[in-house]
Amino acid sequence: MNVDVDSQRVKVTEHTELTEQARAVIAEALAAGSVPCITNSFQAEDMVLTHLVREFRPDVPVLFLDTFHHFAQTLTYRDEMSAEWGLNLIVLRAKEPKVGLWEVESTTACCQRHKVEPLFAALANYDTWFAGLRREQSASRANLQENEPFNLPAKTIRRISPLAAWTARDVWKYAKEHGIRLMPLYDEGYTSIGCEPCTTPPIDPDNPRSGRWAGQKLECGIHIQAK
Repeated sequence: MNVDVDSQRVKVTEHTELTEQARAVIAEALAAGSVPCITNSFQAEDMVLTHLVREFRPDVPVLFLDTFHHFAQTLTYRDEMSAEWGLNLIVLRAKEPKVGLWEVESTTACCQRHKVEPLFAALANYDTWFAGLRREQSASRANLQENEPFNLPAKTIRRISPLAAWTARDVWKYAKEHGIRLMPLYDEGYTSIGCEPCTTPPIDPDNPRSGRWAGQKLECGIHIQAK
């Protein structure tokens, strides 16, 4: 028996099953809802998710939060991939942006103004929200469900996370198999990419998100439900 070959076959089978499960979750969510959207930060997970959802709905609205603090590479990649894929891109911005708020007040205040408020306002126009969240990403996402209600300030919608059970390896394997070019910042050692002032390569090699907010918090707030 060739253990390495058998192990590889098991991994291929598991990856195929994960992909088919993600497609099933997407198909069911689209059938149940009528006004879907995707949030896309143009990180690897979101690109894979967008690729999968667009198999069913090529015109699905793709929401991108322009926080006024992004890496230049992120914006260039966004523009290139939006043109290449013909995305129905919708750019969201704060009503009263304040560049540098993270420094003069706090990262929490900056995320609230530039991320949470514009996103929650936009999501109120939809009933189905596809997000590229994965349980493996952080302790705050360990109990993530593929389909769950999400409370906005004015209404409740469904948040769909088809990649919930995927590992980072699964994401990169899918991207490679489907020829999805990923953001060049990954080649510079970044593993989780947000706003430039609050993102570094990982501080802890075993924690891909440890380069966010200098490890001071786990979430920016867009995935924390309104009370």
